[in-house]
Formats: sequence, structure tokens, C-alpha cells
Amino acid sequence: MTTKQQQTPPNAIPDEWFKPSKQNSKQLEIITRPSQSYWQDSWRRLRKNKLAMTGLFFLIILVLMAIFGPLISPHSVDRQVLSEQNLPPSTEHWFGTDDLGRDVFTRTWYGARISLFVGVMAALIDFIIGVIYGGIAGYKGGRTDAVMMRIVEVLYGLPYLLVVILLMVVMGPGLGTIILALTFTGWVGMARIVRGQVLQIKNYEFVLASKTFGTSTNRIIRKDLIPNTMGLIIVQMTLTVPTAIFAEAFLSFLGLGIQSPLASWGSMANDALPVILSGHYWRLFFPAFFISLTMFSFNVLGDGLQDALDPKLRR
Repeated sequence: MTTKQQQTPPNAIPDEWFKPSKQNSKQLEIITRPSQSYWQDSWRRLRKNKLAMTGLFFLIILVLMAIFGPLISPHSVDRQVLSEQNLPPSTEHWFGTDDLGRDVFTRTWYGARISLFVGVMAALIDFIIGVIYGGIAGYKGGRTDAVMMRIVEVLYGLPYLLVVILLMVVMGPGLGTIILALTFTGWVGMARIVRGQVLQIKNYEFVLASKTFGTSTNRIIRKDLIPNTMGLIIVQMTLTVPTAIFAEAFLSFLGLGIQSPLASWGSMANDALPVILSGHYWRLFFPAFFISLTMFSFNVLGDGLQDALDPKLRR
């Protein structure tokens, strides 16, 4: 036995195993996984939330039916046949008829247009006013912020129903009055959220760098502050829409909202309430069902967006 064989342990690993492998420089530059932006990663995480995607799917179907539902119905929205009063759902009238012989299916999807329009318009107006107001208050700070937030607190303390009634007396009932009533104090929640985020973000390094280079206040708010608060803004908007839809339905149910010949889910429920004890359940069931399902879909979508847009959950 040689000296080398005596010094080498029996389980020793050969030196040939530690030789570097041959690698191609072009292969090293290949990206195995493409980089994703913030919005792409958020969409990937949102797709994993089955409940949120179910809500999104229903909202897409709802919008399509609101557009094409009255068109595919064989009956027009203003068609009245007194001999067909309060007919139950059938192959001719899919959702039945009301006390004037009007097709409930057509009126349901026509009412979806009104309800969705009110909800989306209220959310857009809240977005515009709340983002501008809250962004200025949070960025300026000091006395400007104090004065602006005191105004918000005064508006927040106004009784909502009292504001609606006063507007109805001054302007008269109608679609425009409903939207104005919903947005008169509805934007204060958005303003508070944006202000809180701007107060935090304005002390970040990239904002301070923009100030150092002499960037105007308007550009800093538009380019630096608002884009970094869009996650919470989008979530707040998804929660504002169902709130506005329910508020419109509530006002129409009380007779303060949409007036005939226009139809909304709330006004349809109001018309059906006196005859619900007569067994004409379909007149109240369909508008109430779609109000509930729409609010549920927006809420689960908002919860899903809140988780998907949270930067702390990014991987």
C-alpha cells in the first residue's frame, strides 16, 4: 500500500467533482422568469382569489345584461297591457309582469342601467373631488390642512337624509338630484383616505428630491403622490359604488328617488311592496335579488383588490 493510499480516507470525494462546469455566457444572461410590474403582480394575486373573481364575473355579466337585456327582450320597457296584470314568470314573460302589465324582465335590466349609472357617477365624482381636496390638504399641511379638514368634519356631521330632502325641495326629484345628493357629502371619506396617505408619502425620498429640483406642487401631487395612493383609491371606489346603489334604491323605495316613467331597482321594489301579500312575489324578488347580489359582488371584489394591491403582500 502506497503512502498516498494510506492518507486518503475511504469515503473521500474525488477532486474531479469540484471542477467548474462549462457555461455559456449567453445562457447566463437569459432571464428565467420575466419581471412583473406592480399592476401585473396585483392582477396575478387577484386571479388567485376565487371569491373576488366570482364577483368580478357577475359584475361583467350584469353590465352586459344592463346594455343588451332590454334589447333581447320581446317586450318594450313602456309596453302596458292591462289584461296581463301580475302574471307569474313564464316563457312569454321571463320575470312575470307588474300591475300595469309591464314586463318585469325588461324593467329589471332597464333599472340596472339607472342603478349602475348612479353608482358609477357617484364614485367618479367622489374620486375627483376627494382626491384633489385630500391631496392638497395632505401636501400643504399646517393651517391649510387644519382649515380644510374642519370643513370636512362639518360636512361629515350633516344628516344625510336631511340633505336629500332639502335638495328634493329645491331642485325637485330626479336623477340629477339623486347624484348630487349622494356626492354632496359622499366625497369626504375619499378625501380623508387620500390625505392620510399623502401625509405619509410626502416625506419619502423621491418626493423630497422632486422638491429639491424645484418641481411645482401640482406636478408633485399628480406624478408622485396620487399614483402611490391609487391602490387604496381603487378599493375605496369599489366600495363607494354599492353604497351609492343601495342609497339610490333606499331613496327610490321611500319615493324620494327615481320617478315614473323611469325605473330603478329601488322604485320597482317600492311599487311591489303593496302587493307582496297578494302572492306576487316575483315583483319584489328580482329587484331585491339583484340589489343584494350587486352589493355582495362589489364588496368581495373590493376585499380582493385590497389584498391584491397591498404592497406588503408582494412576493
